[in-house]
Amino acid sequence: MRFSSAYSSGDERCRKLLPLHPSSADDRLRSVDAAKARPLRPGVLEALKIQNPNGGAQIDRLAGGVAVVTGQQVGLFLGPLYTIYKAAAAVTAARALTEQTGVPAVPIFWLQTEDHDFEEVATTFVPRSVAEPLAITVAPSDGARVAMEHRVFGEDIEAALGALDESIGNLPHAEATLASIRRHYRPGASWPAAFAGWLSELFASTGLLVFDPRHPSVDASAVHRRALERAAAIGDALESRCATLTKMGFDAQVHIRPGAPLSFFHPDGPVGPRFRMDPDGDEFALVGDARRFSQSALLERLDDEPRSFSTSALLRPVLQDSLLPTAAYVGGPGEIDYFAQMGPVYEAFDLPIPLIVPRSRFRIIEGRTAKSLERLSLTADDADAPLETMLARASGSSSRRPADEIEEALKRDFATALEERAPSWRGLDGLDKAHEKTEREIDKALSKLVDKYRSAVLHEDERRVEQVQRLRYALAPHDAPQERIYGLPYFAARYSSEAIVEKVLDGSVPFDGALKDLLL
Repeated sequence: MRFSSAYSSGDERCRKLLPLHPSSADDRLRSVDAAKARPLRPGVLEALKIQNPNGGAQIDRLAGGVAVVTGQQVGLFLGPLYTIYKAAAAVTAARALTEQTGVPAVPIFWLQTEDHDFEEVATTFVPRSVAEPLAITVAPSDGARVAMEHRVFGEDIEAALGALDESIGNLPHAEATLASIRRHYRPGASWPAAFAGWLSELFASTGLLVFDPRHPSVDASAVHRRALERAAAIGDALESRCATLTKMGFDAQVHIRPGAPLSFFHPDGPVGPRFRMDPDGDEFALVGDARRFSQSALLERLDDEPRSFSTSALLRPVLQDSLLPTAAYVGGPGEIDYFAQMGPVYEAFDLPIPLIVPRSRFRIIEGRTAKSLERLSLTADDADAPLETMLARASGSSSRRPADEIEEALKRDFATALEERAPSWRGLDGLDKAHEKTEREIDKALSKLVDKYRSAVLHEDERRVEQVQRLRYALAPHDAPQERIYGLPYFAARYSSEAIVEKVLDGSVPFDGALKDLLL
């Protein structure tokens, strides 16, 4: 069972691993009190001011308040829709905490620029009503393992913008949407700057700040030093936590490498590739590289060039909360699963785990989609089922005889016929077993025949099949939640980016991660 599912439902067992829960007003207050005791470092303030030129008032509030943080990889054209859902959830949670406690709570979007998995962020998907989603992809302009911090758009971003223009250019708000995107996504622009620029523009009225932890003024060396010096002890504690999760019936999200530091190392400098490290005797071996380094050599390198180290998934939250006065973190199911493992890491760094808030979740239902659902007597939840199930539930089913009825009749008739003739071979050597085997084989063959009949009937009405498939494209593209596949550009071009952001903000209930339908 996923920990995040139990946590979101309020399962009390989860408090053993995450002691604070957003449903509790007292827990929210405790988290704010703990966070405001941690002042912002001067280097962090400097980075925030540079990265948010219009955020002076919010930065001043943060200096005397707390942060509500969320974050995401810097995906093409903001990546999947849940990016803006996260941002909206951080905004509404910050407003609610401010109102409850009187302490200024500032929403911050953490740009995960240390990540290097380019394939995960290089594609955006655009809805098409009569076909699979359109994939628009940008090829890497740098080598593998390069952190997103250092990736810059080449000329092929123009081809991606052209494909986007061709796919959404006829929509009512396409001109404004494409102009907004082009202001940030252009040749020579860095991936983080493009992402931060458009996100900041979309949420300009909400006070959302962006933060890139790889800014030169941000000193992360203390976190990496402790991760290196205490690697073995932290690894042991994490293995123990994984065992606890398993005993409680939960899955561990992150595989633990015994004794491996939670920091990545960039042996060729910050711009070079990053590597995991595994203990190898008195040294650390780079996974995927022949080089070895002693702990003292790594610590010396950390002193000389701290940005030659970056965080893993289990270290990033600790860096975040050592730099920011985080009262709450807004995360998706995967991130909540990470935090279930994080207790020992926070203890090793003498930090409290902040309030973990499930992000907002939405399913956009356009007017034409709503009409199709009504016409076929389906609900949006039906799109979560397999296509065959969805077809069977749709109204307008074939007038042919029901498959279950045919199967029952066939099996009954064959069984009766076989039994009537059985006296002819009863008692003959080997025939009783042959009789039983024949019964099993006939039963299996008839089931296969009826399954094929059932599928053929479901697909016989081409128009109904087409309508159901369109609904799946709209609500469950690639058989996945809509918010994890589609990006913002199409919806912004059809309804305007302002309208989408306003709808999402209005629909975001503080501290509530339940799935909601967003009607457009």
